[in-house]
Amino acid sequence: MSFFRKKTNSKIHSNSTSQMMNASSRNELKANLQENIQRIKDSLGSSSDIIIREIRIGKEETIKAGIIYTDGLTDSNSLQNFILETLMLDIKGTELQKKLSPEQNLISVLKDFAMTVGEIKELTDFEVLFTGLLSGDTIILIDGYAQGLIISNKHWVERGVTEATAQVVVRGPREGFSENLRVNTALIRRRLKDPNLWMESKVIGKRTKTNVAMMYINGIANDKIVKEVRMRLDKIDIDGILESGNIEELIQDAPYSPFPTIFNTERSDVVAAALLEGRIAILVDGTPFVLIVPALFIQFFQSSEDYYQRADIASLIRLLRFFAFAIALLAPAFFIAVTTYNHVMLPPALLISLAAQREGVPFPAFVEAIIMEVTFEILREAGLRMPRSIGSAMSIVGAFVIGTAAVEAGIISAAMVIVVSITAISSFVSPTYDLAISVRILRFGFMAIAASFGLVGITIGLIALLLHLCSLRSFGVPYMSPVAPFNLSDQEDMFIRLPKWKMFTRPRLINQQNIVRQQDSTSARPEPPKNNEYEGV
Repeated sequence: MSFFRKKTNSKIHSNSTSQMMNASSRNELKANLQENIQRIKDSLGSSSDIIIREIRIGKEETIKAGIIYTDGLTDSNSLQNFILETLMLDIKGTELQKKLSPEQNLISVLKDFAMTVGEIKELTDFEVLFTGLLSGDTIILIDGYAQGLIISNKHWVERGVTEATAQVVVRGPREGFSENLRVNTALIRRRLKDPNLWMESKVIGKRTKTNVAMMYINGIANDKIVKEVRMRLDKIDIDGILESGNIEELIQDAPYSPFPTIFNTERSDVVAAALLEGRIAILVDGTPFVLIVPALFIQFFQSSEDYYQRADIASLIRLLRFFAFAIALLAPAFFIAVTTYNHVMLPPALLISLAAQREGVPFPAFVEAIIMEVTFEILREAGLRMPRSIGSAMSIVGAFVIGTAAVEAGIISAAMVIVVSITAISSFVSPTYDLAISVRILRFGFMAIAASFGLVGITIGLIALLLHLCSLRSFGVPYMSPVAPFNLSDQEDMFIRLPKWKMFTRPRLINQQNIVRQQDSTSARPEPPKNNEYEGV
């Protein structure tokens, strides 16, 4: 019985091996030029933007060649001046066959001696051919050779380097990423001229074949985190990647948490600073937003401008962000709890004023808050989707008109309009859009438990929220570090930012190889001149 089982298994193995060999042979280029061209036409459906031109080269023009490129993705000037002109004019009258050594063929001769372009590689199968062709490269095939050349001369209309719009700063560089992967890597290379800045490229997506790059500084980034990021990217098996958000959703740690565990930015200086701390950047072709991992909770309160201003100013603004975060999260819930259950916490004069305002209001405080919050969220989304010239005006005028009309109609109390307005303004203080969305989601939950249990419910909700935050991890790093677990040395850039000459080390839980950022602060520490230093000048 075992003999038949072994025989069957070996037969299955041999069949699968033969199928793989047949598939591989079918995918290889043929020596006949017309067969290769016909395969390209059949595979691409004779698409009108795929240009196929057949020419003859050599001394007596006896060698048939085919040039294939995609109209709109290929640089026509480079194609004309460095490919067609070289093949049809510069090497015309040259005995190409006589230049061949025993270990060379015509493809190698053209690559090594004729083509005056930068990046050029040989290809032997159709998969590489189609990927390069549909990426904007030019393909050269020669009759009689089962191989060809792939020439990199991509060119398409693209948005240049402009100012970042999602993360605006008063002081700092204005450069923002574009949709071109090479432009984005160049912006980072321009800031970090370090040979240890390594980049690994991958192609993700069976149909889109999107170029994805992973950048990190070797010797500073944690090798375990680098390995984890590489493993998660390699596991992605999907037909298309259109934006970095697709990558973020597929590799994040807590997909059901409202808090983001991956940071995204469109500023090159933010990515450079993250790399210097030991983080890893993931760049996706076709989007100006770069992913940064691991991401910590405190990171979403930090702005690049904090490190361009003086330490005292940056610390004050950061504390203001924490205060605005608390208002945006808890202000409506606290108002509902106080006016519904915990009246004794209000001064008598304020309590009488609020009671007078709510005398003609037909809805409880919770329903009031829901109506105003939903209305404002609709206005906010409408302002984002409308043309920029009228979007902001529409949001402001719409909120003012609706709020005033609701108070005059007796549907909403004036105090509730004030609370919701302050909450909305506070939500805009966050320097990152992802954290603002998380607050908007959690705000409704706190409003519900405040309407059910008052301040006791808010307290229970805050405890549950803190426990959830402490349970999160981003690529193995605790989300609430350096608070939980507590690390004293990393408090230098937590709630406040210490001066640059006091920030000795990088974050310890992110980086465990090269902790020291600067050896000695005495030389960098600014000191006033002595009284007699400039005497006689």
